Amino acid sequence: MKSFYRMVLVVGLVLTSALVYGSDMDHAGIVKSLDGEVLIFRNDQILKAEQNLRLLEGDVIQTGPNGKAGLILEDDTVISMGFNSKIAIKNFMFQPHEKKLSFISRVFYGTVSFLSGQIAKLAPKQVIIETPYATIGSRGTHILIKVD
Repeated sequence: MKSFYRMVLVVGLVLTSALVYGSDMDHAGIVKSLDGEVLIFRNDQILKAEQNLRLLEGDVIQTGPNGKAGLILEDDTVISMGFNSKIAIKNFMFQPHEKKLSFISRVFYGTVSFLSGQIAKLAPKQVIIETPYATIGSRGTHILIKVD
């Protein structure tokens, strides 16, 4: 009987550590807050954003003329989007125990604030923000971008 409990404990610890370190992550983050019109373009679908909606790699997030959104990624990166803004999560990988870390985002237009998370701390050269005019490599903690 004791060996059964030990086995259950070991399986539980393995599953818990996989969740904590993001090894089987199926999403990049969530929509934490929103106001007004916020849309998610995913493959051939257009989704109306809702609080706690999971964001996937490849998603394009767009706010309308009265919309704003707060996004939190799995590595604790915080993204704030103002009115009439559009960004894409081009690449997101957060598997620190395997040293697989990457965050590439594209700001098409609008005002977007990035507060860096764990990827920027563990692998700063792997955080890249693209704009129509330049590519930004984040080495700091807070970036505000405005693209007209």
